[in-house]
Amino acid sequence: MFGYVNVYKPELKFNEYYEIRGFYCGLCKELKKKYGAFGQMTLTYDMTFLITLLTALYESEVITDNRTCIAHPLKKQLILQSEVTEYGADMNMALTFLKFKDDYNDGEKLKGSAGMAVFKKAYKEVAAKYPRQCGVIESKLSELDSLQEKYKDDISDPLTQIEATSNTFGDLMGELFVYKDDNWKERLYNIGFYLGKYIYILDAYTDIKDDIKSGNYNPLKGIYEKEDFKNLVGEMLTLQMSECVRYFEELPIVKDAGILRNILYDGVWNRFRRENEKDGK
Repeated sequence: MFGYVNVYKPELKFNEYYEIRGFYCGLCKELKKKYGAFGQMTLTYDMTFLITLLTALYESEVITDNRTCIAHPLKKQLILQSEVTEYGADMNMALTFLKFKDDYNDGEKLKGSAGMAVFKKAYKEVAAKYPRQCGVIESKLSELDSLQEKYKDDISDPLTQIEATSNTFGDLMGELFVYKDDNWKERLYNIGFYLGKYIYILDAYTDIKDDIKSGNYNPLKGIYEKEDFKNLVGEMLTLQMSECVRYFEELPIVKDAGILRNILYDGVWNRFRRENEKDGK
């Protein structure tokens, strides 16, 4: 359910792309340092976005480095890290472990058990360090499982289902965005909340055909046969992102504001655009 947050490269200035790639490589470096090669495999732009956002908001000192790596053995890459990078790596690991746990509970026993075995020790360390965030992630995933089981064979009130399930995932993401207990926590929570709702609905949209074939739960099944299905989903997604960017614009961010706006106004729509380019519904 991750990997939907990215930049829209055609509208990004060269120096801005260089900057966000620097934070991406910085997260990769931190994941390798703390969790090894398996940790690097969990790398996404989702946490890179959070690191960039929190670094800009709190005006954290950024440490710059240039080095080669396995992915780029011939050319040195810019590496940017701040105090937030470690937090992003830890949250990335927590989400990865609990995603495998969710896979296991959804019937993907082999995949889920293998993933949990690899990341169990790392998750325990993160949970001990961040009990608030990990406690909420666990409780919300459990709540989401209960809701999905409740609505599994019921498509009578799809809008209620979509709201209930996406709100639960939104709460999970909102908690991760709260880095400190300060004046910005409410706005940061709401940015994460509405971005989480957007991700949940978009994930359901991309999986709808496969879920119908397999019989897996999908909150959009109740509206799939509607003639204006794509437009309905598009309106839902637009509503979530309009709220998300409203709270973002209330933050006093100057540095990297262009990058963050590129992601929130354009980049998050990459996957939706690609899905709509496919044939059929």
